[in-house]
Amino acid sequence: MQTLTPIEDRAAGGRARPPMNVLFVHNNFPAQYRHIARALAEQPGNRVVAVGSSTASTTPDIRLLKYSTTKTDSAVVHPFARRFDVESRRAEEVLYALSSLSGQGFVPDLIFAHPGWGETLPLRTMFPRARIILYCEFYYGAEGRDVGFDPEFPMTGLDGNVALHLKNATTLLALTECDTGVSPTPWQRSTFPAEFQSKIEVIHEGVDTDEVKPNPVARFQLPNGATLSADDEVITYVSRNLEPVRGFHVFMRSLPRILAARPNAQVVIVGGSGTSYGANPPKGSSWKSMFLDEIKSDIDLRRVHFLGRIPREPYLELLQISSVHVYLTYPFVLSWSLLEAMSAGCAVVASDTAPLRDIISDGNGLLVPFFDIDALSDQVVSVLSRPKAFKKMRMKARSFVRDNYDAKRVCLPRMLTLVDEGVLPRTHGG
Repeated sequence: MQTLTPIEDRAAGGRARPPMNVLFVHNNFPAQYRHIARALAEQPGNRVVAVGSSTASTTPDIRLLKYSTTKTDSAVVHPFARRFDVESRRAEEVLYALSSLSGQGFVPDLIFAHPGWGETLPLRTMFPRARIILYCEFYYGAEGRDVGFDPEFPMTGLDGNVALHLKNATTLLALTECDTGVSPTPWQRSTFPAEFQSKIEVIHEGVDTDEVKPNPVARFQLPNGATLSADDEVITYVSRNLEPVRGFHVFMRSLPRILAARPNAQVVIVGGSGTSYGANPPKGSSWKSMFLDEIKSDIDLRRVHFLGRIPREPYLELLQISSVHVYLTYPFVLSWSLLEAMSAGCAVVASDTAPLRDIISDGNGLLVPFFDIDALSDQVVSVLSRPKAFKKMRMKARSFVRDNYDAKRVCLPRMLTLVDEGVLPRTHGG
């Protein structure tokens, strides 16, 4: 008998989902919506449209409208209001795109949106009868989160704390106007005000574990032409950008001790030199150059390889040949790279910070105190020294992600159930 995928099974039996007009609003679409957007676009009768900025990408069967943003002089705007001013200008561009859609007869029944850039500001006014599912990624706060966590990079004064608090303005407006929120981890939901948490479901977007899986014969070619395999000692570190929020400074400071103990180890670092989160480095510098300069006299630079950002296929090959994968973060949003490393069967050494405590447990990885450089070094050396002893941990990591974060079998069905629970009959044109 043929086995159906969850999406096919849903279509073959159970309650039928009526055709809908679906709108996705995300400046970097598809981003967190790649799985749910594809699933809804593939359902017969649905019309799916996305609105995003110049960084958004096209997806089959989904119409993409891109809006433009222009830099403006914010000097005349009060410092507390500058973020909201930028978000309001972005919201205006989104409003123009939505007005064009509406004029063409497209009125959404269902809207998925991320509030982080102001794009949600016009949604409820523009489409009062649509159901809005909000992506609740993170709520800023001065305690128990990224800000104030690292004494090496402190927040400056009361003004800084007030400005931080005001970064939540757009999110708060979106929370009052949405029907449902979705947060990827329990801890990330817990950052939101208590009065809104009952409105937020915990559903991660998921990892394609059929794509991201172990491969014992994988090979990875370094820029110098050398080829690495699972037979080599390979320490991997991956981040969108190499910066303190993701523990880059701690990782770099651990390398002298690790490389001295393991003379054959190679360190492969993936990530850009910009800033995704947190403060910028001093003008004219980068976090990468700063922390490399700090240790370069104590390490063999020929064994440390900075790759920048790389295409997906070699990135997955790198995870597949990794001997030990290091993932560090302030208490902040969870990276896809951690779950993908676990899905690839990596031996993960991670920081004992939120939200990693939601993920690393029951022997599927190792946690070390974020600031304890010696503990990080010793744990990495231990994994490299006794690879067979951590085979079971690798298998547990893979099983944990398959059981809890598999996109097609776990996360996407939960999202589709959430959609089904709030499907409204078509009451307007389009």
